Amino acid sequence: MEHTRTLPVVLVGGLHSDARREVVEGLLRQVPRSVALHHDLSTAGGGIVLRTVRDASGELARGETPLVNDCACCALREDLLPELERLAAGGLTGLAVVELWDSVEPKSMAEVIAAHGHGWAEVTGVIAAVDPALVLPCLSNGDDLAEAGLAAAPTDQRTVGDTWARQLEYASVVALVDSPDADDQDRALVRQLHPTAPRVPAGSEALAELALAGFDVEAAGAAQHPSCALLPQEAEEAGVSTLVWRAHRPFHPGRLFDALEDLSCAAARSRGRFWLADRPDTLLSWDAAGGALCVEGTGPWLASLPDAAWDMVPPFRRAAAALDWHPEVGDRCQHLVFVSPALDRRGLTALLDSCLLTDAEYRAGSEAWKRLPTAFGPLLDPIH
Repeated sequence: MEHTRTLPVVLVGGLHSDARREVVEGLLRQVPRSVALHHDLSTAGGGIVLRTVRDASGELARGETPLVNDCACCALREDLLPELERLAAGGLTGLAVVELWDSVEPKSMAEVIAAHGHGWAEVTGVIAAVDPALVLPCLSNGDDLAEAGLAAAPTDQRTVGDTWARQLEYASVVALVDSPDADDQDRALVRQLHPTAPRVPAGSEALAELALAGFDVEAAGAAQHPSCALLPQEAEEAGVSTLVWRAHRPFHPGRLFDALEDLSCAAARSRGRFWLADRPDTLLSWDAAGGALCVEGTGPWLASLPDAAWDMVPPFRRAAAALDWHPEVGDRCQHLVFVSPALDRRGLTALLDSCLLTDAEYRAGSEAWKRLPTAFGPLLDPIH
């Protein structure tokens, strides 16, 4: 197809479906020649995904696409790009509004469009549609998506809480619907979960402007990567707290493992990066919501790499490492953030501190650390 111009694309996501629809309808009214695309993955159980295309006047087209690899999100990706290319080639669409289905995370969709748009489509904004009254119930929900009927594939092991958190934290804009059930605490929780994103009313002119403001997919991905995540800062408002806990000394694997249940339930949301004494070269990610914790290895700390390997490290990763650099342990650090109403700051800090190596354990050195019991083996070591 020939393309005369680049099609702006805004992604609208979030588990709050009524809020999402309100945001989409507002954009269709505010932005001339805008068109909304939506793939309904709830029909995937029957082997198909239903696609609808509409504008401010109503539905324009409807179609079906078959499942790909038994994965509804795969079918979405396979069908979305041709639809966007068709709109771009037509030259009549001022904005393509992609309304993502409930549990679809915008990061993967934005990266697909950036990788395959080839100059004819560009993500100009990612909007999280939020009903403030539903923030804490969603964030506190540790159920698997499958239990809630929201899984995008049979192998989908995400939970409601962590999925919603990532949808919010990746967005460039937070669109808030007017909810009579929301209070100051609900709104403070939204602000502290994603303090750098503008928060605007759904349907407002400001939201329409932000939808077209531009979006850097690479920078957004870097801001979410555990090695250099742009994490919230200390805050206290309306009964909601953000605790930023940092240290350079490694965790004792056994004591931290024993504390995981208490730590994962200590806040509505926690995330960050950390290191264990018995795995000094591995950067570990911490991602918790609704009492469900995911701990994963995400590659090496830069301090563990030979100098020659640094040339292959992205600049944003080197910059993040430089900010955390310590003369003894390099970029290895504990950087965990806990956000929640009624957060027990003192008790949480004391528990985290107690999981670090003691002075005597630290002085024993890295060779002694590696001989500590590998308590995290079941979580981190794949079973062959």
